[in-house]
Amino acid sequence: MNRDYVPLSLQRRVRDRARNRCEYCGISQAFQEATFHVDHVHPRSEEGPTEYENLALACVSCSLRKGARTHALDPATGARVATYNPRHDRWNEHFAVGEDMRIVGRTPSGRATVELLSMNRTLAVAIRVEEARCGRFP
Repeated sequence: MNRDYVPLSLQRRVRDRARNRCEYCGISQAFQEATFHVDHVHPRSEEGPTEYENLALACVSCSLRKGARTHALDPATGARVATYNPRHDRWNEHFAVGEDMRIVGRTPSGRATVELLSMNRTLAVAIRVEEARCGRFP
């Protein structure tokens, strides 16, 4: 068995906990063509375990941009900081959503994560705008 394999029952628990939303940028799996990834927060390449406490639901864009990274540069200071960890950090402490549905980093980790994952990419913002218009964000 592939060491990156996540049993289906565990994937379901992760999706349920995340309410089927990307735990980084907040967009919903609903109406998305690509299936969101179950991401190892602490990467497998660094011996991150395949267990509930180390997994997060991530849209394909956030998952691929994050990859095995756990640190990034804070664009405000240039310092290398830990990125947002959905298992240990609270989303609202690190991020805010503006009226234009763009995500703003409130902390060094938040700013670094917004930049690393390109959380304000055009399509993600458009999806958040549409979800908000329909009363579904978040």
